[in-house]
Amino acid sequence: MNVVRKAIAATAVTLCGVFAASCGLESGGALPLSVEPGSIQPVPELEGAKITVGSKDFTEQVTLGYIIEFALSAAGADVRDLTNIQGSNSTRDAQLDGQIDVTYEYTGTGWINYLGNEIPIPDPTAQFEAVRDEDLERNGMVWVDPAPMNNTYALAMSRQTAEETGITTLSQYADLVNRDPAAATTCVETEFNVRQDGFPGMAAKYGFDPARANRQILQTGIIYQATADGTQCKFGEVFTTDGRIIALDLVLLEDDRQFFPKYNPAIT
Repeated sequence: MNVVRKAIAATAVTLCGVFAASCGLESGGALPLSVEPGSIQPVPELEGAKITVGSKDFTEQVTLGYIIEFALSAAGADVRDLTNIQGSNSTRDAQLDGQIDVTYEYTGTGWINYLGNEIPIPDPTAQFEAVRDEDLERNGMVWVDPAPMNNTYALAMSRQTAEETGITTLSQYADLVNRDPAAATTCVETEFNVRQDGFPGMAAKYGFDPARANRQILQTGIIYQATADGTQCKFGEVFTTDGRIIALDLVLLEDDRQFFPKYNPAIT
């Protein structure tokens, strides 16, 4: 494992460059495409190294996993695909247990969910450095410098819902939940519904009883369209880097109390 991590560190700059430009468990899966050296040339430390790459089970994560796989394969590694693992905790356990060697993880997830901290750090650089240092000390987990994008959580609504309610912030959403829960039907996925950096923590921060909120549990991919339609979901949980926000003309509610952590992806 130490050899693999040293090899990954040797090519980390290359991987980050590819990432920026590219804007269950079954061991030993084949890569989705065959990759040869090109802009990425062989790295001696990676030649023949057996590396298993993992990811969570949503589009951005699978894409990031493929980027790692293609970069490592072009650099000479013997890469095995283990992307599309269901849930953050399962992915983390797979890495701690040695079933996967490398994945993209989010700084906020590491800080809150894996390390058990309750208060996020607003500055993204300070947040990364804190999770990097603590995870290395406690678990021997190595974090490579993060990408600049912030894939944080948000609540969204349709343009029509925004105009009808006049709501622009999560504080106003909380007032609506307290005043008229039936008018604030909110669709969330299973993980967000129970995570402390998700709905329960948001409710505590903004002062409403999550038990009063009219919630529906849906698959992530369904929430966006259902929120845009505005019938089943007046509000919906979204990831801020998801292209469907623009495509469906969804309106994000401002996190005016800065509850949600920064979620910069970094190779671990």
